[in-house]
Amino acid sequence: MSRWKIIFENIQQDIKLYLFVLGLLCILRIAFIAFLHTYLSPQSTFVDIAASLFYGLRLSLKSAGIIAVLSFFFCTLLSIILGSKRLSKLRFILGGSYISLLIVLFHARIPFYIEFHSAFNQMIFNTFHDDAKALLYTLVVDYELPVLLISALIISYICCYLLRRLLDTKNYTEPQFAQRYLKVAFRSVVISAVFMFILFARFGGSFIYAHSLHWENAAVTNDDFLNEAIIDDIQALYRAYSIQKRVSQGAGISINPEMIRNYGAYIKGSALTSNEVDDIFRKQAQGAKISKPKHIFIIIGESFAQWPLLDQYKSLHIADGVRGIIAKENAIHVAAFLPNGAFTPMAVTAVAGGLSDVGLYPNYHPESFKEPYSTAIAPQMEKLGYITKFWYGGASSWERIKDFVLAQGFDHFYGMGDFESKSGNVWGSDDSYLFNAVAASLEDEAPTLNVILTVSNHAPYTVNLAKEGFDESKVAAALPLEARGDKELLERLGHYWYTDRQIAEFVTRVQKEDSSSLFVITGDHADRTNISKTPTIFERYSVPLVLYGKGLSPQMISAKAAGSHINITPTLIELIAPAGFEYYSLGTSLTKGSSVGFSHNAWITPGYTGKLLSNSKETYPGSVAETLDAGAVQLTVDSMRALSWWRIERGKLIE
Repeated sequence: MSRWKIIFENIQQDIKLYLFVLGLLCILRIAFIAFLHTYLSPQSTFVDIAASLFYGLRLSLKSAGIIAVLSFFFCTLLSIILGSKRLSKLRFILGGSYISLLIVLFHARIPFYIEFHSAFNQMIFNTFHDDAKALLYTLVVDYELPVLLISALIISYICCYLLRRLLDTKNYTEPQFAQRYLKVAFRSVVISAVFMFILFARFGGSFIYAHSLHWENAAVTNDDFLNEAIIDDIQALYRAYSIQKRVSQGAGISINPEMIRNYGAYIKGSALTSNEVDDIFRKQAQGAKISKPKHIFIIIGESFAQWPLLDQYKSLHIADGVRGIIAKENAIHVAAFLPNGAFTPMAVTAVAGGLSDVGLYPNYHPESFKEPYSTAIAPQMEKLGYITKFWYGGASSWERIKDFVLAQGFDHFYGMGDFESKSGNVWGSDDSYLFNAVAASLEDEAPTLNVILTVSNHAPYTVNLAKEGFDESKVAAALPLEARGDKELLERLGHYWYTDRQIAEFVTRVQKEDSSSLFVITGDHADRTNISKTPTIFERYSVPLVLYGKGLSPQMISAKAAGSHINITPTLIELIAPAGFEYYSLGTSLTKGSSVGFSHNAWITPGYTGKLLSNSKETYPGSVAETLDAGAVQLTVDSMRALSWWRIERGKLIE
């Protein structure tokens, strides 16, 4: 067989493989929409679904092209040199492997979307740092991992069988031409067509970059679910890699010393003359607003989202405990509040270390273990006379939490195993035992700062809710009709109810023993459980910030305040520190007019909330009228992330 015949034969095989994979990607997209159709926005129409499928097809031209290119280079081109039919087996192996990968990813995508309302994104990088045993247990128990694997194996086998049958079909023979120039012309057309199609696929259904489609501009519908359906799993993984790379380089910005100086001047409000990053964070307290409390408690509730506190969900009665605290005259509720990131470690690094999430995982970074960051809460509270303690309901080895908080200056760390616990799950102790341990430790006369991180409201959900008194039927009756039979949702709501009750009972118990105590209540993150399959940005991402204690009043923090976890430390200090007390913080105290809060992918101001990677914005319950300066919001976010990145990655000096 001539070399040209080998090329012509193999190109047809490559086309078969390409079309098979492209068709599979389209089928998986349709299956994704069908399986999770309840996440469709009520406003979505057939036109929106058709647009999602069409643009998904365009984007998948790229994903299918990956295997076609591999097949072309390793099978078609090599066959010219080796002239061996064994390479046809290699094509099947490559294709079969790629197809199996797509099937496995599809099976993983379903629970991932249910949990995070997104196709694969940068959150997957957290799994490399998480507790592998606990994570595996959760996957097996809550998401039926064995069943998913068996299903993926069966479907992969069927698809590979069909691919084999397709590759075994006959190919067209090359047309015979009497004139040589026609033969040359035909071959030139074939080669040109191949490269033109590569270009067409590379740009997602376009021949020029200006009209190309990629994950960043693929959100063409008004439905977040359909926009995620457009992005197939290969493109979603590429998106995760791209965002993680940008974040690790400083929120997508190429950072140099001059930029740090400019960002520092913006945050500081004056020209930066020093060569140290920490000088940007230096502040002076304006003077105590309340009498110094003997004990301070920062309670970080696992998955303690804000939406159950909204009036529209009051009838569920799953947040009555914290709702009751908010109703007291010496309580402050900041509604415009976001977590530091999407996972619990980001909350810990913000509260303990004082820096924003930039994807660097400070709990693993060498700079975190040299000495506490100047923005760390523990050393600063010690200067105010407090013994600092960190309480965690889980294992001390999780995410190096014990090592990290002790390195950040906490005097003591207590985890599961340091206190009595007779029930819990693979992630840790039931919250009641954790709060009992904290309350029992207060017999000492010394003033304390206690950071308390709960565990119970985390899958696998194992609290005996019936024994605890949770009325499932009452909650179910308050749900929309279509959700009343959702046992998994009811279980999640029940665990939120349990954590809320434990928090409220702890606050009541401690205040009876010491009325001077100050409480700060927040959540580590939201974005896990919502009644609506299409929650608003606020319902999906916001967590509460509640301050409660003697001497507090709602007037101490303006209704036009907004923030996130990095604002907790400066707010506490401004409430209790004497005038002139020097402290360090990235965020501004909420008592001094902080007006922007942000997480890994969302922002909030007194009037609006939105996503960082899009132009979307919306009002929310409790928002106030304002003229939004989107440029100032973005500059604030960029500045704080850049400064955090530099301090963690480069150290103190700006050079």
